[in-house]
Amino acid sequence: MGSALVLVALLLGAPGIAAATATQQELEESLTCQCGCGLTVHSCNHLQCQSGEPMKKEIADRLAAGEDKEKILAAFRGRYGEKILSAPTFHGFNWFAWLTPFAMLLLGALGVTRVLHRWTHETPAPVPPVATPADSALRSRLERELADLDREP
Repeated sequence: MGSALVLVALLLGAPGIAAATATQQELEESLTCQCGCGLTVHSCNHLQCQSGEPMKKEIADRLAAGEDKEKILAAFRGRYGEKILSAPTFHGFNWFAWLTPFAMLLLGALGVTRVLHRWTHETPAPVPPVATPADSALRSRLERELADLDREP
């Protein structure tokens, strides 16, 4: 029973330990290669890439020196600007880049819901007006005149 609790504690604590120390691959995936391929530094498929290979070496050197992920990313961001990051940060105007797709999805869903509601819930037909005594008199006059027209040669 005691070993099971220790095992559960280790499993629950493992993500925190893994998050504290960034790996080379995580950092390479966090940075966009500057050679123009549009891929991350880790995924760049150019042989002997003039941008990706030096970045990989610098990341390895900085990790060996004991720098953490945030400090390494801040150094690259300082040198290349925000464009180096493979995903925008959630600071400043970049929050808009994160929220816009979800907002558009929500607006689209609301629009579709509204259209479907209109299609499935038909408006009731207008109620015909109730005949008044004057209408009855006019109707009988109309019938008389139509009958007279039918009798004329």
